[in-house]
Amino acid sequence: MTITQSYLNNLMASVGYFAPEIAIVVTFIVAILFDLMFKKSKNIAAYISIIGLIITGFILSGNIGISKSLFDGLIVVDPYSTFFKFLFLITTILIMVMSLSYKELYDNNRKVGEYYSMLVGITFGMFLLASAVNLITIYLSIEILSLSSYVLAGYTKEIRRASEASLKYVIYGSLSSGIMVYGMSLLYGATMTLDVAKINVAILSGHVELFPIIIGGLMILVGFGYKMSAVPFHYWTPDVYEGAPITITSYLSVASKAAGFAVFIRFFKDLYLLPATSDINIWNTISNFHWQTIVAVLSVLTMTVGNFVALWQENVKRLLAYSSIAHAGYILMAVVVMTNVGITSILLYFVFYMIMNLGAFFVAQLFANKIGSDDLKDYIGLGYRSPVLAVLMTVFLISLTGLPPTAGFIGKFYIFTAVLDKGFVWLAVIGVLNSVVSLFYYAKIFRNMFLRSVADDTKNNFKFSAPAFPLSIAYVLAFATILFGLYFSPILNWAENSVTMFK
Repeated sequence: MTITQSYLNNLMASVGYFAPEIAIVVTFIVAILFDLMFKKSKNIAAYISIIGLIITGFILSGNIGISKSLFDGLIVVDPYSTFFKFLFLITTILIMVMSLSYKELYDNNRKVGEYYSMLVGITFGMFLLASAVNLITIYLSIEILSLSSYVLAGYTKEIRRASEASLKYVIYGSLSSGIMVYGMSLLYGATMTLDVAKINVAILSGHVELFPIIIGGLMILVGFGYKMSAVPFHYWTPDVYEGAPITITSYLSVASKAAGFAVFIRFFKDLYLLPATSDINIWNTISNFHWQTIVAVLSVLTMTVGNFVALWQENVKRLLAYSSIAHAGYILMAVVVMTNVGITSILLYFVFYMIMNLGAFFVAQLFANKIGSDDLKDYIGLGYRSPVLAVLMTVFLISLTGLPPTAGFIGKFYIFTAVLDKGFVWLAVIGVLNSVVSLFYYAKIFRNMFLRSVADDTKNNFKFSAPAFPLSIAYVLAFATILFGLYFSPILNWAENSVTMFK
């Protein structure tokens, strides 16, 4: 067999497993074409995108339980990546459904076809990122994800805060990408390979210079930390989250963060750590350089800064932005141990975080549609004006705090269990104390809704509710938040199966 024939056979075999990504690309193209052809149907791109992503989900189900290396090792298909891909699909579909009822998005007869198409483009980037095992693939995936994110952050461009958010996102994103790609060049220069697994083999061989390996890893950590909103790489998050459309804010807080963690865990596990079968401390691959300590410090800084700065916020979107930073800190606690139990708790947490965080942002969106504001002071009396939405918001906030009987409690319980199992009592104590702090700023929201005194005319004459379809979505998310707080075994089993086969 010639080299050309071998290459073609490998290519054709890879294409079959790459079918979900191909389906997303087709969806992207069809959505744009239909939007151009049927200009009178404003939401045609949304409907095409939703249908296309649902079809992608069915195709993706064919990859469940499969572990394959594709395109000569550029990407892999395995249960770990498949788990995150389903998470991305569900999040994107929910965001598209939420966007259909977002008043600000449709103001001034704005065209929204590109908006939904770019959401599909972001999904493609996240799919690649979850499977990437090559430095070039990782970088290209992050850029595909980022470019669409920059545009969507400022999609309501006539609103000054949205344009400012997009500009800051571009500047900070470009800086972090530049630092990351320079770190990748150091790794390549030291090992002469771009394959993450081969770089690991080179490190373990002891025949490479360790200094560029360490510096390169730290620089790459900057790029991943930016996507995860980890302190001190979080500086873009509050301004972008506050200025972007609330649907994009909620999308970035869940899907983009999950993509960052997906590649971060795979990269450091495959590149810097010893094989999973080793019984020794897997974090100490490199001579006396403790990655574990660095990640632990990042975790403490991230949850502490996120929670304490959130205490002073008077804008709900900005408050939830700092809350999102704090949750990245909780997730990093499990990264510190980097065991199968720890990674399982991360996957479990992301499913629950998706439900409760999207729910909180969605109710905030429905409030904004009616009161035209995201300021905390304008939430005074909403418990009387819209009791159903206020109760739903309270459910999501309780779950974000981590109180039973909600999904948020289960997620934090498993993260703390993984940390305590490896003897990091001090880290677990800091996590619990931070959770207590978070209760104070979440309580500010439902205190304003229910406990602050309001005039009688506010109680009686200005009541409102959301339309039936958006309200039903909020009900479903709230029901799932409670349900998974009581019965979570299927999600836990799925997460465990995704990690045990994680290579």
